[in-house]
Amino acid sequence: MSLVEEYAEGEYERAPKRLKTAEVEEGEELEEGEDSDSASAGLLGDEEEEEEAARRPGGKSRARWSASKYGSGRKDNGDDTHRIAPSPVVHVRGLCESVVEADLVESLEKFGNICYVMMMPFKRQALVEFEDVESADRCVACGSKEAVYIAGQQAYFNYSTSKRITRPTNADDPNSGNKVLLLSIQNPLYPITTDVLYTVCNPIGNVLRIVIFKRNGIQAMVEFESVQNAQKAKAALNGADIYAGCCTLKIEYARPSRLNVIRNDNDSWDYTKPFLVRRERGKGRQRQAILGEHPSSYSDNGYGSHCPLLPLPSNNRFKRSSHEVPDVVAYPLPQTSSYIGHSSSSVAMVSGLHSTKMNCTRIFNLFCLYGNIEKVKFMKSVPGTALVEMGDEYAVDRAITHLNSIKVFSKRLNVCVSKQHAVIPSQVFELEDGSSSYKDFAMTRNNRFTSAGQASKNIIQPPSCVLHFYNVPPCITEDDLLRLCTEHDVPGFIKFKMFDAKPSSKTISGLLEFDSKTHAVEVLTVLNHYQIRIPNGSNPYTLKLCFSTSSHL
Repeated sequence: MSLVEEYAEGEYERAPKRLKTAEVEEGEELEEGEDSDSASAGLLGDEEEEEEAARRPGGKSRARWSASKYGSGRKDNGDDTHRIAPSPVVHVRGLCESVVEADLVESLEKFGNICYVMMMPFKRQALVEFEDVESADRCVACGSKEAVYIAGQQAYFNYSTSKRITRPTNADDPNSGNKVLLLSIQNPLYPITTDVLYTVCNPIGNVLRIVIFKRNGIQAMVEFESVQNAQKAKAALNGADIYAGCCTLKIEYARPSRLNVIRNDNDSWDYTKPFLVRRERGKGRQRQAILGEHPSSYSDNGYGSHCPLLPLPSNNRFKRSSHEVPDVVAYPLPQTSSYIGHSSSSVAMVSGLHSTKMNCTRIFNLFCLYGNIEKVKFMKSVPGTALVEMGDEYAVDRAITHLNSIKVFSKRLNVCVSKQHAVIPSQVFELEDGSSSYKDFAMTRNNRFTSAGQASKNIIQPPSCVLHFYNVPPCITEDDLLRLCTEHDVPGFIKFKMFDAKPSSKTISGLLEFDSKTHAVEVLTVLNHYQIRIPNGSNPYTLKLCFSTSSHL
């Protein structure tokens, strides 16, 4: 059993669920029925809101259910404190983007001892568990009477229906900790390596070992020298972005109390044993991670100016002494040739393609979830193999991480970096389905990473059995979508969920659950960007699909 398999079968599957935030797009020209309201209507609530909504009539959210049951006489700050039984767990909302766990502790510890904090960064919310109900009472009461600021922005408070925040470890001791942290990296637009995580974590406390998993998204375990160092790191980094607008950290205590590392490379490193064999022999250790800024190729391709890593909290208790580390972690950008964490080409080679069911368009439908697609070309000399030119080498990294070895139409894909640096439209021929072996997608509106704003809204997800659909006309029903699957000879879904839409919204969105991940992949490959025409409509609606963070409905 490999190192990654050993941890993946244990800790990884017991990790807390990640925030259920659906993938949406911004920045593209609106099609008929596609507006800014509908683009954001697909955002799912956090785990607590989902659980609470399930208990209410019609599955309504807290605010909507409260208004329908008690009328509209709510306070201006959205407080609903008298409708939920007091609890030591407080639901905090209205947080700013840059807030971390330490900011909440600093602002709220005046109300009483805080046992635990769960960050929900994409929703700008958090759950805070106090030691007793009286402390929570003081927090909620104060928030209803006067403004309470967290990291310079007013926040709003309410009791949670939960009496305790679920921990992944040491459930019987609410104040327990561990020197090993479990990091979930949400929306990982850029490569995450041991170099990157070391440079993030080590300024706060000595890091001994790191192990990274890439089986279902990207997670990592980081072992510190002491429990105190781990506690400081969790407080300082929980909810922070490694890079501005992406690679957001959600941190919990892990189950293992020590990590076992058998080799030093990009996915695992034991800093107490520098002699462990490296996977890439002949290359020296590159301590200069890129954390200060985005990788340079993104800036070169119009992804905006460099943005620094968020500074550590202003209070000194979360930082090491000044002679050990600067206030803000910022390293110069390494040259592209010396950076170990990404591929050296923006062209991916894909083999194992079904000879009759795969073509250029279907490859685009699948690979566009991980980066812009420039060109796709099937190789005449190697049947079942295609070259995919993507926007940059980081997109190729993401595609390899999430699509290599998945099954599509009963064939297992092999995705790797090509030796070619561009796709040349030579030896064009006709595929078995009658379509061309070469297609240029550079100008298509269906590319999802054409601007920095648009790219940041794409939540990078591995294939799952649940698909998120959006930009669908309101007249389309569950039966219509099932019929669409049947007509295109792909598996039908077993569960269907429609999100609530604003009355003025011209489109709808929701979730589709399938029997297996393979079925969901095949449906996305075939039906992503399908043109839905409605009677008397001037322009068709483009059905858009992506993998959801939800594991089931």
